[in-house]
Amino acid sequence: MPLLEETLGFLDRYKIRPRDRLDQNFIVDPAAVERHLGYADLKEGDAVLEVGPGTGTLTEGLLEAGARVIAVEKDPRLCRLLRDRFEGRDITILEGDILKIEPPEFDKCVSNIPYGISSPLTFWLLERGFELAVLTYQLEFARRMVAAPGTRDYSRISVACHYHARVEVLETLPPEAFYPRPEVSSAVVKIVPREPPFEVDEASYFSLVRGLFAHRKKTVRKALFHSLDRILSRPVDKGERRRLVERFDPGLLAKRVFQLEPREMAAMVERLYED
Repeated sequence: MPLLEETLGFLDRYKIRPRDRLDQNFIVDPAAVERHLGYADLKEGDAVLEVGPGTGTLTEGLLEAGARVIAVEKDPRLCRLLRDRFEGRDITILEGDILKIEPPEFDKCVSNIPYGISSPLTFWLLERGFELAVLTYQLEFARRMVAAPGTRDYSRISVACHYHARVEVLETLPPEAFYPRPEVSSAVVKIVPREPPFEVDEASYFSLVRGLFAHRKKTVRKALFHSLDRILSRPVDKGERRRLVERFDPGLLAKRVFQLEPREMAAMVERLYED
């Protein structure tokens, strides 16, 4: 049975109409599903987290590959469908918001995620120990994940991905690969955690990154001046603010925030907190 027909059959049987607010767009391209599973290099017994399993298309492939699936689904209607479809299989179905629950430990994350949680889910994932993730994102967001300094898409998520992992856009998918068709193209992204590329106090580093990227297009001088309270998590008066800003090289201060290399921001942390 064609995958689109199968998906429509499940939705009709359980009287489910996809909800825009939950970003419910189900993969209906069988070749794309096969490639997605192949990218995950699945092994017998892998504990795989799947966020937003929908009607269970990827789930079926994960189970057939011998994975132990932890499926987190927010929609109770789809949870009922999944429990019926995979009764007796090696799967744990958790009903709830992945950002508000704590799932069991997992080796890999393989998912067509709801695009509305792309940013918080990625930050959530990068802070956890896992072997590999293969996720479908909105293409625009995927480009931000791998963007280089100085480019239009370079952002806080670019810096976080560079620090925590090796990230690669594997392929793009057209809207017709999904039902209902989204208004955007999608991308399959591979995330492999790694050791940070430089030594820095992590909490201080990301506090600086958050503060600076709140003023992404401003000069580093202006962004730093206006963000020091947030970066240092305490009130900073104008006198101290000026003294701290003047610790940095004028050439660095003249750059725009989106032009900063990750290593430059790591060096800024050391300079900012020196006695």
